[in-house]
Amino acid sequence: MTWSILALDRATGELGAAVASRFLAAGALVPRVEGGVGAACTQALVNPFHAPDALARLRAGEAPGPVLAALIAADAGEATRQVHVLSATGAIAQHTGADCIGWCGHVAGEDVSVAGNMLAGPEVVAATRDAFLATAGLPLAERLLAAMEAGEAAGGDKRGRQSAAIQVASRDPYPDLDLRVDDHPDPLAELRRLHTVWNGYLRHFRRFLPGRDHPGVFDRAVIQAAIAQAQAQQQ
Repeated sequence: MTWSILALDRATGELGAAVASRFLAAGALVPRVEGGVGAACTQALVNPFHAPDALARLRAGEAPGPVLAALIAADAGEATRQVHVLSATGAIAQHTGADCIGWCGHVAGEDVSVAGNMLAGPEVVAATRDAFLATAGLPLAERLLAAMEAGEAAGGDKRGRQSAAIQVASRDPYPDLDLRVDDHPDPLAELRRLHTVWNGYLRHFRRFLPGRDHPGVFDRAVIQAAIAQAQAQQQ
């Protein structure tokens, strides 16, 4: 009961996902992104295990095709599921079950996958993909937002609007960007507002958090001085 996009930015290695739906808190269950591993979305009649299980198998070295085939084969409700998976190499696998509610389907392009169900029509996923491809060179989060806005303009979820979410990850298991709008009359507009707020502070703060290969920075004075300098350069 939603549509979503998965994407890879080859220039930065970032992986991202975004989702919008006429369903409460779609971001809680639909998208999962892990730096250096991949991204996945599970939707329609959601099986909450599919996205985290897909990432675990990608992390172990499996390719998206076999990963998704194995997950669907083991799911008694596969006809009601919609799942798509993107690896850190740009490989894509997609599944739209035969009993998903129309309009339902999926499309793909280079380093981008879009899938949706209960949509106004196929133009929603096509517009989402095309807008992403047309914004090459922009930061990945900006491209994901623009893509989802194009899908909304093409009709979006045929039942209306309620929630939206975006995740972008680079080098670590946790995302660099992870924003959700759970219940709002214009969730994509609110998501863009939150992204603007994030861009002014948390984007800079993220650089000082621990990673697998370093302990992070824990001198508050150093962190705040660097953030203030970065914010001044943005103005």
